[in-house]
Amino acid sequence: MKAQPLAALLWQIAVTFGSISLVAIGGANAVIPAIHHQVVEVLGWMSDTTFANLFAIAQAAPGPNVLMVSLIGWHVAGFAGLAVATLAMVVPTSLLALGAGRLVTRLAGVPLIRAAQRGLTPIAVGLILASGAVMAQAADSGLLAYAETGATALFVLTSERSPLWALAVAALVSILAGSTGLIR
Repeated sequence: MKAQPLAALLWQIAVTFGSISLVAIGGANAVIPAIHHQVVEVLGWMSDTTFANLFAIAQAAPGPNVLMVSLIGWHVAGFAGLAVATLAMVVPTSLLALGAGRLVTRLAGVPLIRAAQRGLTPIAVGLILASGAVMAQAADSGLLAYAETGATALFVLTSERSPLWALAVAALVSILAGSTGLIR
């Protein structure tokens, strides 16, 4: 990443996350592929590994999923980047949600509104599944990592238990495999 003035960098952060926020149907996790594309592939602000690590920290920490965006802002431009990225991700989508909520309330009985609400559900699910695929590609390296990702996905799809159980087992397997020299 080449150096640029802080004001220009903060503007780029605001434009990037402000535009992504407007398509975040289903929350911040639903637009992880778009965020990854912008910050890793287009803007070159970080590597796949750094992106995956920031995602892991955001998911492990308590709080909203938008923490991922805050961590990216911090990584790129310190505290000012954190503030700008967070506000850019939250403010436009909040204003859009407020306006849409008022409109939907006013037009609650209109068949077109009901159809639009039903149509947004599969879009949100698809965006979240795409996020999982992007994160698996960014984080996985090696046969063990792919096996752990597949086993975790299978566990989540077939079990009513918390996904943290599968993640804990995967972490333990990785630690054991690393300490015994099975992976390097």
